[in-house]
Amino acid sequence: MHSVSEENYIKTIYHLQDGENLVSTNDIAGGMNTKASSVTDMLKKLADKNLAEYIPYKGTRLTQNGINCATQIIRKHRLWEVFLVEKLDFSWDEVHEVAEQLEHIQSRKLIDELDKLLEYPKYDPHGDPIPDAQGNYEKTAKTAISKLEKGQSGVLAGVHDTSTRFLQYLDKHQIELGTQIQLLELEAFDGSCLIKTDLKELHISKTIADNLYLKVL
Repeated sequence: MHSVSEENYIKTIYHLQDGENLVSTNDIAGGMNTKASSVTDMLKKLADKNLAEYIPYKGTRLTQNGINCATQIIRKHRLWEVFLVEKLDFSWDEVHEVAEQLEHIQSRKLIDELDKLLEYPKYDPHGDPIPDAQGNYEKTAKTAISKLEKGQSGVLAGVHDTSTRFLQYLDKHQIELGTQIQLLELEAFDGSCLIKTDLKELHISKTIADNLYLKVL
């Protein structure tokens, strides 16, 4: 059993880690919104528990034990998001912060029963894959709108930014998972885009285009 703080660090490192590359202390500090000195102390604790490999002045990477722990935290988080939307009528912009609290529940039986109750969903309300009990999950090729060629289209399959303000912006413009989107124009000057949905044409900033992921048709 690990503390809430340890689990938060493990999840942050997992999201920052790219293959076998080391994650820097400063990157973790930025992700955790804390001081680098505090990160160093935690990395030593995680290394002592064989959850991470820590190399002073270079960075860290999760061990297999750490990866297994991270995928289970993510599994719990995303299952709770599905539960909140499907069973308690939360909207997709309300669930992230609540799931951040619920993901630290330790009962494996509870999570397995939750998965069964929800009929083993593959994706959360934001389009992110849900790991199974063994940590495996489906990988779907998704491309940010900002990476498309003019004229390409696809179906919205995920969002990178799950903040309340961003999801409310999408709701305002009636954009949700499954919405078909076509890139009409890409402005070379600032990366802004003109897109077309099922309902209308819309100018979006590069930031928004970077955060909308399509399954290209």
